[in-house]
Amino acid sequence: MMQRMTNSSSSPSLLNDSAKQYAGHDPLTSPNSSLFNDFAALSVSQRRKLAKPAFPSFITDLEDRYNTVLTPNPTANEFIPKGGSTSRLSSVSQSSMSAFSQALFSHPSMGSPAAAGLAPGMSLSAGSSPLHSPKITPHTSPAPRRRSHTPNPANYMVPTSASASVANAVSQPPSTGQVIQKETVGGTTYFYTDTTPAPLTGMVFPNYHIYHPAAPHVAYMQPKANAPSFFMADELRQELINRHLITMAQVDQADIPAVPAEVDSYHSLFPLEPLPPPNRIQKTSNFGYITSCYKAVNSKDDLPYCLRRIHGFRLVNTKCMVLVDMWKKIQHSNIVTLREVFTTKAFGEHSLVFAYDFHAGGETMMSRHFNDPSADAYFTKRKWGQHDGPLPRQHAGLLPESLIWAYIVQLSSALRTIHTAGLACRVMDPTKILVTGKTRLRVNCVGIFDVLTFDNSQNNPLALMAQFQQTDLISLGKVVLALACNSLSGIQRENLQKAMELVTINYSSDLKNLILYLLTDQNRLRSVNDIMPMIGARFYTQLDAAQMRNDVIEEDLAKEVQNGRLFRLLAKLGTINERPEFQKDPTWSETGDRYLLKLFRDHLFHQVTEAGTPWIDLSHIISCLNKLDAGVPEKISLISRDEKSVLVVTYSDLKRCFENTFQELIAAANGQL
Repeated sequence: MMQRMTNSSSSPSLLNDSAKQYAGHDPLTSPNSSLFNDFAALSVSQRRKLAKPAFPSFITDLEDRYNTVLTPNPTANEFIPKGGSTSRLSSVSQSSMSAFSQALFSHPSMGSPAAAGLAPGMSLSAGSSPLHSPKITPHTSPAPRRRSHTPNPANYMVPTSASASVANAVSQPPSTGQVIQKETVGGTTYFYTDTTPAPLTGMVFPNYHIYHPAAPHVAYMQPKANAPSFFMADELRQELINRHLITMAQVDQADIPAVPAEVDSYHSLFPLEPLPPPNRIQKTSNFGYITSCYKAVNSKDDLPYCLRRIHGFRLVNTKCMVLVDMWKKIQHSNIVTLREVFTTKAFGEHSLVFAYDFHAGGETMMSRHFNDPSADAYFTKRKWGQHDGPLPRQHAGLLPESLIWAYIVQLSSALRTIHTAGLACRVMDPTKILVTGKTRLRVNCVGIFDVLTFDNSQNNPLALMAQFQQTDLISLGKVVLALACNSLSGIQRENLQKAMELVTINYSSDLKNLILYLLTDQNRLRSVNDIMPMIGARFYTQLDAAQMRNDVIEEDLAKEVQNGRLFRLLAKLGTINERPEFQKDPTWSETGDRYLLKLFRDHLFHQVTEAGTPWIDLSHIISCLNKLDAGVPEKISLISRDEKSVLVVTYSDLKRCFENTFQELIAAANGQL
C-alpha cells in the first residue's frame, strides 16, 4: 500500500481532468478500514507532489500524515461522509451552495445495516481542513441532486457486488467498477469515488425526465393528428369527463321530493331513469312490477352503486337469498355484479332494492341501436320477394357484421359463466344490456327474476335452472336477430321469415346458422358452448381488437404519467412565490432563496420576445420543471425585472432553495417553528 502511494508509474496523474477507472471498495462501517480504503483509492503522483504551488496544500499535508501514521488521524473524521447515495455520479460544475439536507435513496445492493454508517461510493479521497473548508463536500455537492429518485435501469443490467474486501479494494488494478470524480470549489479540489455498476457499453440514459414519442404499434393504428400531443386524445378525455360528471351528479331535494335523502346505508340518490308518476298503475313488461333506478353512494365504503328499486314488493321469505349469494360470487367483465339485496320503507312503501356496481355513462342496447323508428320500414313497406331497387343494407340502416359478432362473443361469454355457475340469466333483453364505451357490453339486472319469482314450495330452488338456461339461448338468438335487422320488429313471429331473408341477403352464412340454431327447437338440451364452433376464428378477432384498444388507452395514459409530478412542483412553487408575509417578514418572498425562486418563476412564465410580446412555449415550461425536479448541474441565467441584476445558478442550486423553502413552510404549518 505504501509503495503504491509513492510510485508514480502505478498511479494516474491528477492533472488530467478526465475521470479515472478504479476498483470497487469495501462498504464496511469500520472507520479505519473505510478510511484506509478511501485513501488507497487515491494515489498522488510524485510529479504532482512537486508542483506545490498549483496543488492545494492540505492534500500534501494529508499525504504526509498518511505516509507517517498507519492509523487515521482523529481529526480526519470530517472527511468521512455520514450518508449519501451510491447512485452513479458525474462530473459536476462549480458551486457555492450549502449542504443538501435531504438524504437520497441507496442502491438496493447497499441496503444492509452494515452499510448504514458509511455509504459506499461516496467516500472522500481528499478534503480540506476546518479552517479552509467552504462547508461543502462531494456528499453535499450538486451532483447527487441532478438525478431523480427513480432507480437507474442500468443498475439492474450489470452484476454487482458490495462485499469486496479491503485488501482486494487496495490491490485490485483499475477497473470499470469504480470511477474517481473531481470537483473544485473555491480553490479546493475534492476527489470522490463512484462504485455504482456502470451501464452496458454504449448505453446512455437521460439525467432527467423526458417525454417519449408514441409507440409505433399505436402511432400507425390510429389517424394521424395535425400536431403531436402531450395529452390524451380528446375523445377519451371527453368520455372520462362525462363519466366523472355522472358519478358526481346530485339531485335537488326541493325539485324532486320523492327521492329520499338516505336509503339503508346509501345516500345521495340520483335518478338514472325518469321516475314513474306516483299514480302509475301500469307495470313494466320485464319484471311485472314498477321499477326505478338510482345512483347512490354507500356510506360504508364511499363508493357509487346502482340501486334498482322494485316498487310495492314485500319479501315474505328469505330462502331466496341462497340464489342471491350465488349471484354475488359471479365476477365477469360482461356482467354487472350484484352486491346486495335489501328491503326498505324509505320510499313510503315496501320496496325491494338490488344494489349493483355502477358503470357511469352506460346506456342500454335499446337506446343505442333501437331508437330509430324508420328502421321498421323494412318490414312494413318493403314488398318482400321482389328484388327491384337496392338491397336493404345499401340503405345504410344495418349494423356491420363485425360489430354483431363482437356483441355475440361478449354475450355468449357472459352466458357461459352464468350457466357454469348453475344459474340462468333470464334478462337477455335489449333493455337490460348495458353498452359502455363503443362496444363494451354488460348484462344488467341479473338475479332479479330469481327473487321475484321464487317459489317457496320448491324444495330445490335450482330445479328449473336447466329450463331457464334454454330460454336464455332463445333470448340470445332474438337479440342477435334484432341486431342483424336493426329493428325489434324482426323478432316478431309474423316477421321472422322476412327477417331471416334480410340476414341471408346481407350477412354471412355463419351468422344465419347461429341465429337458426338458437331460435329453432332442438330435440336435446343445448349449451352455449355449441355456438363456439360457429364463432370460430372471429373470437381471435375480438381478442385482438380488445388488446389493440388496451394499447391505445395505455399510450394515452403514458402521456399523463408525469402530469401529477409536474402539478406538485407548480403547487409548491405557487405556495412560495409572492407570499405576502411570513414569520412577520413582509419581504420574506423577495429575499434569500425565495428571490431566486421568484426569478425562476419569471423565467418559466414571463419571458418575452425581442419585440416585447409574450413568449409562450409549453415545452420550455415542461423542460425547465423537469430539470428542477431532477436537480441537473446545468446553469441558468436569471434576470431581475429591472434587468439590472443577472444571477447565474444551476438547477441543483434552485432545487436546494426550492426544497429548503418548502420544508420551512411545512414546518410552520405543522407548528414546529
